[in-house]
Amino acid sequence: METVKEKENSPQKSTALKITGAEAIIHCLLAEGVDLLYGYPGGAIMPVYDELYKFQDKLTHILTRHEQGATHAAQGYARVTGKVGVAMATSGPGATNLVTGLADAQIDSTPMVCITGQVPRHLLGSDAFQETDIIGISTPVTKWNYQITKASEIAEIMAKAFYIAKAGRPGPVLIDITKNAQFEEFEFSYEPCKGVRSYNPVPKPDTKTIAAAAELINSAKRPYIIWGQGVILGKAETQLKAFVEKTGIPAAWTILGASALDTDHPLNVGMVGMHGNYGPNVLTNECDLLIAIGMRFDDRVTGNLDTYAKQAKIIHLEIDPAEINKNVKVDLAVLGDSKETLGLLLPLVNENTHVAWHNEFKKKYKEEFEQVIKNDIHPTKKGLTMGEVIEEINLASKNKAVIVTDVGQHQMIACRYAKFKQSKSNITSGGLGTMGFALPAAIGAKMGAMEREVVAVIGDGGYQMTIQELGVIFQHQIPVKIVVLNNDHLGMVRQWQELFFDKRYASTVMVNPDFVKIAEGYHIEAKRVSERKDLKARVQEMIASDKPYFLEVKVEKEDNVFPMIPSGASVSDIRLK
Repeated sequence: METVKEKENSPQKSTALKITGAEAIIHCLLAEGVDLLYGYPGGAIMPVYDELYKFQDKLTHILTRHEQGATHAAQGYARVTGKVGVAMATSGPGATNLVTGLADAQIDSTPMVCITGQVPRHLLGSDAFQETDIIGISTPVTKWNYQITKASEIAEIMAKAFYIAKAGRPGPVLIDITKNAQFEEFEFSYEPCKGVRSYNPVPKPDTKTIAAAAELINSAKRPYIIWGQGVILGKAETQLKAFVEKTGIPAAWTILGASALDTDHPLNVGMVGMHGNYGPNVLTNECDLLIAIGMRFDDRVTGNLDTYAKQAKIIHLEIDPAEINKNVKVDLAVLGDSKETLGLLLPLVNENTHVAWHNEFKKKYKEEFEQVIKNDIHPTKKGLTMGEVIEEINLASKNKAVIVTDVGQHQMIACRYAKFKQSKSNITSGGLGTMGFALPAAIGAKMGAMEREVVAVIGDGGYQMTIQELGVIFQHQIPVKIVVLNNDHLGMVRQWQELFFDKRYASTVMVNPDFVKIAEGYHIEAKRVSERKDLKARVQEMIASDKPYFLEVKVEKEDNVFPMIPSGASVSDIRLK
């Protein structure tokens, strides 16, 4: 890419605009196709907001009620659209309030560009009002960050920011802009970034490795696929389906990989992980070949690494070389974009069915259904369960909703029982486990896919961490559906206290406010359900509404999520009760 200096000395200089740095930021966003961003103004970013005011017909800004809400909304937008989400804040506390969202986006590979204002260049390092070293603070939780101190840097750095955020394995980028750079005038011209020196975001697949992988797959008797979000990020859903159907290999998913393959597809055997399905976890340690596609062997998936799939050959299809052998030593690493590598593998693999091996998964599912699933979604107990609420949402939405979850018991139940027919339908905080994620993320998801039903499923604890974002829903009349599964506890922590801390329920009981009245205070239609006879009608009413809708469901206080792999245990030690 040309440098700014080269552009200024080129014959095209006469076509450049002489504008302020603040206006240049807006032109950069428009050049990158941004039409929506989330943020919160303040002194150090005010010049950019002043220019934003002039471009309201081209660029929609949503004022969130907290900067963390801006990042999660940008994440939700990015996850449902595949585009780069954008958030903006002022210096000091405004910038530091972005850090949780940056960390969440970094570990979940979400493309996001955050723009922060900063004190003028001459005040840097002086402990000026609302000065914080956001570059130093955000370095561990961003894919890249940079501080702009003069206007002439803006075009090149902004182009680079968007390229890095979306190239290869996506992630968050933070650009900090001093106030003097926002006021300075310069000759502006913009060229999108097409590459960064020494950065190879997509490794080129090796044909010999592809052939070796095909040979292992064709000779395996009990092969098993676990796919992750890399399939969705790589837009490889069609290739995954073709690969699974041709080889007949049972395939399971991590929570971030959910919805890449239809939930009801006969070769989709369920979810792996701490609260995943029984068969997919246990049979990990009985397969002879494990094919990992776009997943990173997170500890919640593997359990005890000393006992994880030791009997199997392992093939890892991965775009990020840093993930190879990081947690699990593999026999064959197939580097590259999942869409390309699966496409190259497809003609080399044999058609197969693996009927006997599939029957093993069916047997394990039958055990799990009798001991867990049946009681979760068709309970005989008096109190309502989280599972039956998710099942009613499935039925009312015909399995077409985008389900956005927070973190806790409700998250695991929703991931276990939500059914999907379309990719990019399961949006959750996977790696960081951020309580407060769901409400603002659902706002972003709905604004990114207005044609789709978006349902936020939240626990009573996480809901109160970002409850103020109801103001955004009210102000802009965003037709998000909010379901709070209220058990008056921090449910997942309480479950661990019951099972592993002799029922010492330290600081997990919640004395909650009247959630319905709070929603009504924001002029959002709100209902409460506490009896089974009312559940179906209320869920159907919520889904049928074309306006924002809040539904509180009072569920069993001491319901636990099973199956469960105890912390540090083997996937073979998963408990059904």
